[in-house]
Amino acid sequence: MGTVLTSVGLPVALAVVMFGLGLSLTVADFARVAREPRAVAVALATQLVLLPVVCFGLVVWFGLDPVLAVGMMLLAASPGGTTANLFSHLFRGDVALNITLTAVNSVLAVLTLPLVVNFALGHFRPAIGNSAVGLEFGKVVQVFAIVLVPVVLGMLVRRWSGTFADRADRPVRIVSAVVLVAVIAGTLLAERENLGGYLADTGLIAALFCACSLAAGYLLPRLLEVGRRQAIASAFEVGIHNSTLAITIAVTVIGSERLAVPAAVYGIVMFPIAAAVGYALSRSPAPAVAPEQPAA
Repeated sequence: MGTVLTSVGLPVALAVVMFGLGLSLTVADFARVAREPRAVAVALATQLVLLPVVCFGLVVWFGLDPVLAVGMMLLAASPGGTTANLFSHLFRGDVALNITLTAVNSVLAVLTLPLVVNFALGHFRPAIGNSAVGLEFGKVVQVFAIVLVPVVLGMLVRRWSGTFADRADRPVRIVSAVVLVAVIAGTLLAERENLGGYLADTGLIAALFCACSLAAGYLLPRLLEVGRRQAIASAFEVGIHNSTLAITIAVTVIGSERLAVPAAVYGIVMFPIAAAVGYALSRSPAPAVAPEQPAA
């Protein structure tokens, strides 16, 4: 993908995305966990526990190449991103809950993502370069830095000037969208010689994983009597992963462009699938499973 893009471009691109996330967060977003514990707990359990299990089952069932299998597990361990908030807004989910889930999950990912990735590396034993790979302490610190530091800076800017943060929110979102497209395109371009095979190998798995994530994110909260708007928010938070984060960790922390391919493919297929699910939810009548929880 090029030394400059790998060592400088990707971390800067992710920093812009995570800084934009921080601009939309306040301390109150974390406090919402106590006010809506069921909705938050169900969504987080689905994302942090169920999705890695589902992803592991898919890659084993399809016999995916070890490097691509680890790439899928890295994607499964990545938190939701700001794109989930956009889909939730478009299809009338509880966006405030999305913001809370993204905030909490981004913090927890610093711990859970290395655990999932190290498990996958140990199980599948992919051949990546000539040296041992893994997320040992030093690399976990890197993950911490690229995930949380820009978010904290964004939150500090909002605390310093909410007006400035509100004005900057839209431009940063646009830049984040452009960054996501550029990162995905760069990853696929770097592996263009093998792109056809990678798409054949991971396209179906990525699509199935996205569909399973969206379904689980909506159905489990509804079964556990979480309100419909909160369940829609959960569906997009669970079903739309931060592909930019997964790609950046694969390329800059682990050092494998091939490992980033599943996240890049997922970044393409998730948009039409999420849009179709959102349209289906918006057209379906609201079942009387549980009364709506009050919006925060």
